[in-house]
Amino acid sequence: AILGPPEVNITSCPNCINVTIKLPASHFRAKGKLLSLIDIYEELDYDITLKSQDGEHKRPRQRTTEEVFSTVIEELYPSRNYCVSVGVSASLNKNSVPSPWKCVTTDSEARQGKGAVGQGAGLGVQCVLLV
Repeated sequence: AILGPPEVNITSCPNCINVTIKLPASHFRAKGKLLSLIDIYEELDYDITLKSQDGEHKRPRQRTTEEVFSTVIEELYPSRNYCVSVGVSASLNKNSVPSPWKCVTTDSEARQGKGAVGQGAGLGVQCVLLV
């Protein structure tokens, strides 16, 4: 059996990305009910690959016992585009299909203060005119 691809959604935060992962469905049934991969394997490993203008890098493998879960990738550059792909594997099953790439641009730190960006940009223009 091949595991995947998982369903992945990403949202941006300042200097970070919040990744929500929903494990792929299994094709196994018990008593007429479709089993989840957690029902079958109890825990699964997942690998997140992060792609940016600096290239791709695989983050350390992590483990989950939940069907839907979130993880935050921190220490990223603000206002930069990042793409994420997630692969899921089990100790007994390494055949996985990674998710399609999902991309997002991290927030700039200035966006945290409401309206700060607009005011700052306006002041910059005025200073230039005065000179």
